[in-house]
Amino acid sequence: MTMGRMSRITASPKMPRQRPAHGLFARRGPLRRVLRYGGIVAIFACALVVAGFLRFADHVTTLKPPADPRADAIVVLTGGYQRIDQAVDLLRRGSGKRLLISGVHPTTTPSQIRRMTQSPNDLFDCCVDIGYQALDTIGNANEISRWIHDRGYSRVLVVTNNYHMPRSLMELRRVDRATEFIAYPVVNSDLKTTNWFANPSVLRTLLAEYGKTLVAFARGLVGWSMGDGLRSSATLAKSVQ
Repeated sequence: MTMGRMSRITASPKMPRQRPAHGLFARRGPLRRVLRYGGIVAIFACALVVAGFLRFADHVTTLKPPADPRADAIVVLTGGYQRIDQAVDLLRRGSGKRLLISGVHPTTTPSQIRRMTQSPNDLFDCCVDIGYQALDTIGNANEISRWIHDRGYSRVLVVTNNYHMPRSLMELRRVDRATEFIAYPVVNSDLKTTNWFANPSVLRTLLAEYGKTLVAFARGLVGWSMGDGLRSSATLAKSVQ
């Protein structure tokens, strides 16, 4: 009986105890620790980006123009004829003494803009300036700032689309801290009471503008320069020919 028990014990020896793994791929190793914390950071960053977009979308869809705007001058950032129509209408109503249309393509003439807005010749001759140098929003800010300081204005109405307004004001205030900029958003449609998130075109526009706004914000934090956004004199002369 004792011999049988001993033989069974001998036949089934104990399995050797496994030692915990060490090194790079260990359960508590450095690689898994980096992946774990990196995943947490990535999830947190994604949540911040999504929350930021929802806040951005809510902000731009609720923007409204002031009821009775008054300023020294008016500037409009090109990107759609509706913006220019609105700016010229503000000039007619006496909301500002003079208007700058910034970022106009060099091949577009003042008479074409006048006909498009159905404005009288004397209004354009006396009170409208056309800016041909700006290539983008950064260029708009620089072109507008030069025009403001050349004429000595201190309070200026800014006309552009509602979704474009946050980035426009960011760039303008970055290059010109002395001027008071008043937002006059152009609202193409009532996005607040409609399901804009179900409209692919609107959603795509908001996402693209949100991304550009984030880049502009980050650029300001790190001091990253993307140039002045202006056409050179040689490029401008060549475009006009």
